[in-house]
Amino acid sequence: MVGAVLTQNTAWTNVEKAISNLNRSNNLTLESIMALSDEVLAQLIRPSGYFNIKARRLKNLCLWIAENGGESELAKLDTGTLRSSLLQVNGVGPETADDILLYAFARPVFVIDTYTRRLFSKLCLIQGDEPYEDLRRLFEAELDADVSLFNQYHALIVRHAREKCRLTEDCRHCEVERAI
Repeated sequence: MVGAVLTQNTAWTNVEKAISNLNRSNNLTLESIMALSDEVLAQLIRPSGYFNIKARRLKNLCLWIAENGGESELAKLDTGTLRSSLLQVNGVGPETADDILLYAFARPVFVIDTYTRRLFSKLCLIQGDEPYEDLRRLFEAELDADVSLFNQYHALIVRHAREKCRLTEDCRHCEVERAI
């Protein structure tokens, strides 16, 4: 869940550094994050960028978890209720909520991110500017509701987009795939 907040508008390699800082300082628990001052937390997560904003968002998420009885109690909620509740947390939008649902709560919710939009736009399967919820529903309608499948499919999209898909219009790799 920490990673879902810290990855907002930043590369995962920087998130890993921030999480490592939290881990090395023994502050990678709900209680320890909540006990840190905003300033100390911000410095620990500095590599993730926007660290002051993310410190507040991370604390908001931790407070929400604590106020709702912890992860074990939250895990008892049905997916729709849990998602709605997550979206009420200041700093948690649809992508972050779905990230948490898929990776932390093992719910079959497909995460739509920049890489997904980029790749599927390049392949002319979407326009790329569709509302988040429309794309999420599209993927979920086309795939079996399977956590492992969603997790692996999303990971493969991210890997492909990072390694092969460029922001430029002249993306030869995708042009070749489109011709197949």
